Amino acid sequence: MGDDSMGTPTGSHRRRAGGGRGRRRKVRARRKGWRIAAWTTAGVVVAGGVGAGFLYFKFNGNLTSVDINAALGKNRPANIDNGSQDILVLGSDSRAGDNGKYGKDEGSSRSDTAMIVHVYAGHKKASVVSIPRDTMVPRPACKMPDGKTSPAVKRAQFNEAYTVGGAACAVATVEQMTNIRMDHYMEVDFAGFQKLIDKLGGVQVTTTKPIRDKWSHLNLEPGTHTLNGEQSLGLVRTRHGVGDGSDLGRIKLQQAFIKALLDQVKHIGLFTSPTKLYGIADTATKTLTTDSELGSLEKLSSFADGLKGIGSGDMHMVTLPVGDDPIDANRVAPMPEQSKQLWDALRSDQPIPDSAVKDGAGAKTGADDVVK
Repeated sequence: MGDDSMGTPTGSHRRRAGGGRGRRRKVRARRKGWRIAAWTTAGVVVAGGVGAGFLYFKFNGNLTSVDINAALGKNRPANIDNGSQDILVLGSDSRAGDNGKYGKDEGSSRSDTAMIVHVYAGHKKASVVSIPRDTMVPRPACKMPDGKTSPAVKRAQFNEAYTVGGAACAVATVEQMTNIRMDHYMEVDFAGFQKLIDKLGGVQVTTTKPIRDKWSHLNLEPGTHTLNGEQSLGLVRTRHGVGDGSDLGRIKLQQAFIKALLDQVKHIGLFTSPTKLYGIADTATKTLTTDSELGSLEKLSSFADGLKGIGSGDMHMVTLPVGDDPIDANRVAPMPEQSKQLWDALRSDQPIPDSAVKDGAGAKTGADDVVK
């Protein structure tokens, strides 16, 4: 890979989208449906609402972006312009600042949650592939924050890529895994996610079993609940309180929560409340980090507008097919044949076949249907 040019976010970058990407739609700023799918698509929620010019310069100045194209150079998978899009969405688990109550700040952060969102040509349907954070994969050489280069390794835990080299290293690792070029990158952290849910007024979920996890500060009885930001964060982070206690079980909860969030956003009436819209816009634009091609409010709004027709029922959510890692029993590894089927399908803009995911370790974790 183009290792010597990788970098981490240093602030807002402004750069025109290049390479004939005729995938952007005209700005029209409306609904938020799918946009929360970006790690709960958290930050993009606002883009549509403010794109029409509502305090444009203030919110535009809130955005942070990283120039992935400049960081990775030309040594990337081919940019297949067939009308589809692939977006890497990360949730960062930094313990710095407001995130400190979730654990000790050890001076680094990892991608606590990772999803590849594939939007099919026509932008009516999408597939979302969750990558378990403890998946062992090859990692390319990456430029570290101090300017030095971390050499490529044959075995690394997936979420360490972000720790080593930030957004660019995470994208490079995903592209090496999948041979699919990521068109965009989005990232939101713990504190930002919690604040955004509070601004939205919470999210309603129905639990079929009790969920109790002292590590994520979550204690829910079976029934219907409107979760505030802290409870929502606890739900998407919990793994000890449900199923087999694995990260794979937690992914099931994250996927269920995202669908609940998408459904709720359609009914909260943001555009009838300027005060609520302002709060959400300000919070989300401060929370979100994107690639530079989405690094302005106008570009982000245009991107989001092109996805407004995708609802929770139009999203196929799966987990990367993994099995026990042959070297470390506490880690998992991609199942070669099934993973190839999955990535080949997305590369060809085809639905993911059932045979690609039915036998993976994430297929049944005991966390299925805990949240509806």
